Amino acid sequence: MKTNYKWIITVFLLSFFLAMFFTFISETVISNVSLILGIIITLIIVFIGIICDMVGVAISTVKTEPFNAMASKKIREAKTALMLIKNKDKVSSIFCDVVGDVCGVITGSAGAAIIAAIVIKSNTNILLVSMIIMGLLSTLTITGKAIGKNIAMRNSTTIIRSVAKIISIFKK
Repeated sequence: MKTNYKWIITVFLLSFFLAMFFTFISETVISNVSLILGIIITLIIVFIGIICDMVGVAISTVKTEPFNAMASKKIREAKTALMLIKNKDKVSSIFCDVVGDVCGVITGSAGAAIIAAIVIKSNTNILLVSMIIMGLLSTLTITGKAIGKNIAMRNSTTIIRSVAKIISIFKK
């Protein structure tokens, strides 16, 4: 099997720049907004990671037959879905490994900003606050991804069709 160095470099660069972007957002925005808004932003990042993980699992388990049938009926998103399925290894890697994992890492740094805000405002024990916040964020992420994977495997066609519809909007 031939190593695809172009793909490896693409994943490396995409991961790097997404991590930089999300870190910039989490560090500059979360540390400069109210604690509640910072928590909401962090939860949105967790949710993005869960959704991306679901898409990655769905693309790995989806069958082509429903989309072939849709394509024969000239349903617009069917061609896009088939293109995604044809490249499922790359699509899964982008959604699960790149975006999903980057969101997980950024959730940690956003959690640290939340911890700092709580400790500064309430003068509480940093170890206790860290344990609670990181425990909650980890639990939300892991549980959300576990539930999401189950949903993605049972509803892969619907999920990939939805993703293909979104992509089709931007594609001519």
